Amino acid sequence: MSTAPEYRITAMAAEHAGQVLAIYRLGIDEGDATFETTAPTWEEFDTTKLPEHRHVALGPTGRVLGWVAAVPVSDRCAYAGVVEHSVYVHPDARGHGVGAALLRELTRSAEAAGIWTIQSGVFPENTASLALHRKVGFRVVGTRERIGRHHGVWRDVVLIERRSPVV
Repeated sequence: MSTAPEYRITAMAAEHAGQVLAIYRLGIDEGDATFETTAPTWEEFDTTKLPEHRHVALGPTGRVLGWVAAVPVSDRCAYAGVVEHSVYVHPDARGHGVGAALLRELTRSAEAAGIWTIQSGVFPENTASLALHRKVGFRVVGTRERIGRHHGVWRDVVLIERRSPVV
């Protein structure tokens, strides 16, 4: 017997800002989620993320359990259907399908907008993220070796993508 998830996916709004940025900060602090070393302000986050492709998972009390957001990869018209995404789940909410549900909602909103590729770069050490993405249809394109420094250490990034079968 399956039970309904204890969360719902909805559009990200300004009222979620504090919790979204706190979850981002937790991911930054873990060290294998991003090259970023500080979370942006809500204003910076809000102006860079595509409004129609920002979603949160809310628990029964309205607590943000995780979020997903996308940015365009380029302003060149050839890349109009390509976005880069980030997905973060609060450590207490991991392992309950929140990340997969967020990625499925991003896929739905992206395809509805005519986006044909969702991509991201993931540190190879972030095996949970790689497994999550694989589970929802992303594939590994390749590894970009020593692509950037993180706390003074060169890091590799695994380039992943999901190509839409309908766009």
